[in-house]
Amino acid sequence: MEKNYFVHHTAEVSEKAIIGSNTKIWNLAQVRENAQIGENCIISKNVYIDTEVIIGSNVKIQNNVNVYHGVVIEDDVFLGPSMTFTNDLYPRAFNKDWKITNTLVKKGASIGANATIVCGVTIGEYSMVGSGSVVTKDVEPYSLVVGNPAKKIGYVCKCGYKLDESLKCIDCDKCYIKEKNIIKEV
Repeated sequence: MEKNYFVHHTAEVSEKAIIGSNTKIWNLAQVRENAQIGENCIISKNVYIDTEVIIGSNVKIQNNVNVYHGVVIEDDVFLGPSMTFTNDLYPRAFNKDWKITNTLVKKGASIGANATIVCGVTIGEYSMVGSGSVVTKDVEPYSLVVGNPAKKIGYVCKCGYKLDESLKCIDCDKCYIKEKNIIKEV
């Protein structure tokens, strides 16, 4: 059966992984067994994708990212260089009964370089996590969070630019409304 995706000759991809068409897996990346990667994804240099991870389509994962078991990434997500996920709330090297705590990254979200996502959270649709942030709780859709621990400092448009005080995009002029404390497109 012919592969309809690209794997660099230095990448290690399990035969038990499911890879969508037009996906590119670059040098020194490792994709473990039973991982699922959608179509048109870019898996950059030195990325680690653990067993049973689910990654949607059109996802861009930059260099040196770790995506551990228990993480689900929906479509159109951007993961910046060297960001990482965790999957154990109570890590000990000697704990033989450790439990995986799941994390969900919703459609269109972006996570900046060197951010850490502590397991058990949901990163909302089209939200943005600033570089170097440590996310310890859920991020609302369209929210911009920064810092350690990450705190909401505003909202972003689907295009990625900040929304002004009236919830209008400073770049594309798209308008949003707030219903029950949730931002939605008009």
